[in-house]
Amino acid sequence: MSGRLLDFKAYLGGADNVQTVENFPSTAQTYRYDFGGNIASYTFEISTQTIVVDTLAYDRATGDPNFTDSVVVGYFANAEVGASNVNVVNPTLGTVDITIPENLYTGNIVPDARANVPINVVSVKWTDGSVTPNTTQSHRWARIMRWEPDVTPGNPRDEAGFISL
Repeated sequence: MSGRLLDFKAYLGGADNVQTVENFPSTAQTYRYDFGGNIASYTFEISTQTIVVDTLAYDRATGDPNFTDSVVVGYFANAEVGASNVNVVNPTLGTVDITIPENLYTGNIVPDARANVPINVVSVKWTDGSVTPNTTQSHRWARIMRWEPDVTPGNPRDEAGFISL
């Protein structure tokens, strides 16, 4: 490792709209978004894609994942997540619950947190249809997939549907 720390936001590039979590494939999680205003004209879209990085290191001081020496070696096809995973709690106040469902990645995982790591990236997009032109913004969740007893131990790179770079 080079001694530098590169988080997933910097690794992917783009705006600071990426949150990184470590999950088991069977984990579903609901997040509350608070837009702070009326969102009655908003539409939401959730999509997902799993990438695989060859190696993943960790910062010794914080335990945070460090992508400095990681290389994306391949990916799986992207998919849309159903609209039932968006629950507009209060359109006037701008609160929405977004549920990232379980099993968005269903392949093998090496029981080693540092080798051939699948990272399920979920994009939450919202479009404000009340303005012209319509504006779309997004937020991403990078879900580092971890082996659990219900997942077959194995290399994700050997899975059907894996597309090598």
